[in-house]
Amino acid sequence: MLTSRLWPRPLLLACALTWAVAVAEPAGCKIRITDKGLDMLKWETQKFAEEELSNISMPEMSGAEGNFQYTITDVKITELNLTSVDLSFLPEVGVSFHVQNASITLSFQRQLLYWFFYDTGRIEASADGVRINTGLGLGRDGLGRLTINNVTCQAKIQKMRAKFSGTLGRVYDFLGKILTTGMRFLLNKQICPALQQASLVHVNAMLASIPVRTEVDDYIGIDYSLTDEPLVTSRGLDMNFRGMFFHLRDERDTPVNDAAEPQIQEYERMIYLALSEFFFDSGLLAYHKAGIFQINVTNDNMPKDLEVLLRTTFFGTIVMLASVAWPMSVLLHVFHILDVCCPCVSLRPATAPASSRRFRNPSLLDAPVSLELAANAPPKSTIKTSGATVDMTAIVKVMMTPAGQPPVLLSSMTMESKFNARVFIRGKRLAVQADLRRFKIYSNQSALESLALIPLQAPLKTMLQMSVVPLINKWTKRGVGIPLADGMDLIEEVVAYHNGFIVIGANLHFSKGLREMAAAAAK
Repeated sequence: MLTSRLWPRPLLLACALTWAVAVAEPAGCKIRITDKGLDMLKWETQKFAEEELSNISMPEMSGAEGNFQYTITDVKITELNLTSVDLSFLPEVGVSFHVQNASITLSFQRQLLYWFFYDTGRIEASADGVRINTGLGLGRDGLGRLTINNVTCQAKIQKMRAKFSGTLGRVYDFLGKILTTGMRFLLNKQICPALQQASLVHVNAMLASIPVRTEVDDYIGIDYSLTDEPLVTSRGLDMNFRGMFFHLRDERDTPVNDAAEPQIQEYERMIYLALSEFFFDSGLLAYHKAGIFQINVTNDNMPKDLEVLLRTTFFGTIVMLASVAWPMSVLLHVFHILDVCCPCVSLRPATAPASSRRFRNPSLLDAPVSLELAANAPPKSTIKTSGATVDMTAIVKVMMTPAGQPPVLLSSMTMESKFNARVFIRGKRLAVQADLRRFKIYSNQSALESLALIPLQAPLKTMLQMSVVPLINKWTKRGVGIPLADGMDLIEEVVAYHNGFIVIGANLHFSKGLREMAAAAAK
């Protein structure tokens, strides 16, 4: 019998890796940023880099060369021109920021002493042929947030020249080589630290401002933590998120994701968002735990004509079918309702419940009618190429609520409904609008009573469309935030439905610059 001691170490490692892949948590949400999205981000990155480099602080320079003594102070970058900028993906690493043939213009104060001559003034220097290569390594932190975990940088200035002004400007021109050599050395040493500071501090602060686990409303929250390391290819950045909603009062009770994992094949748009059935089902489950799918439609919330139609249809059906030869159990139920609501009808047999006599009150016929709807299981979403639907089964109780008396149960029905779910983007919020597609009710008592409820199908469906569906859309149309930094919005979205998941392609729009976004995140 083989034991683990006899297994080669490479084989053990391969088995361990295979097991790790096998038990990897599937993603409920995926985001892909394509190279087209990176092209738009390039201009924002260029402006951000220019602003950061413009704030470089140069130390004071002083020295002597023969009979000359010099001091350089108050160094300021007056102009920065990043002419050729490229932002691209580094496969399996992150992002590369490359600058070629850039120019930098500086101005600083001089103090020069030559023998007994003392001169002061401004010096302008220009650095040409500036090249900067910066690599940003992407990863995830302990909270499952995207982060820059490593920055590599190389900067080189090809040439630098200085122009003196003042009465002795031409005399001091030969000092330009000495000064520019020192200035180029100091400037080279300042460029990379400035960009590394901007990446590791400011950009990471902006990434940290993106909510990972946050509240959606007063009932549920959402978990957008990364389930594994981001995958970088030459064409895009793929990120797998947990994409799971949870009930705020029971955050530890998390459902198992056994849905089909969403797949993104496209690269035509700047960004893609893929959502599995688990993403929606976890939200429906969380809302079910919160009691959102328990709705009481009171008389005040019903349109008057529907309330009258419901009352007339219900009582008319009961009276008409009271004479049908039903089984005794059903007859007792019908006679009990008649005895409660219509004591003038003398169809109640002697075996009817004696307790019903206390309900003999003609005013019950005028009592308000209400409906109590409560889902008996979490609704279930289904995504196919034809669209997305949500199936919900609920218990509907028809109640009469006489003033000063306990509610009277007239009937208990099972409602099966199917909703069309239209997914759309608003800014950077994902929202859903539900429309009733199919509706069916049947009795919990008997098949014969289900026949009696047939006339109620149309008015209850209308009431559901006019009273209940707007309440559901009140929550779903608010939407949930997509894990993007504040200042980035999605526009021109296109929604594609697949078997088991939805893919939304969109373009990016920046309402704020990267520096402004980083400053807001720092606050």
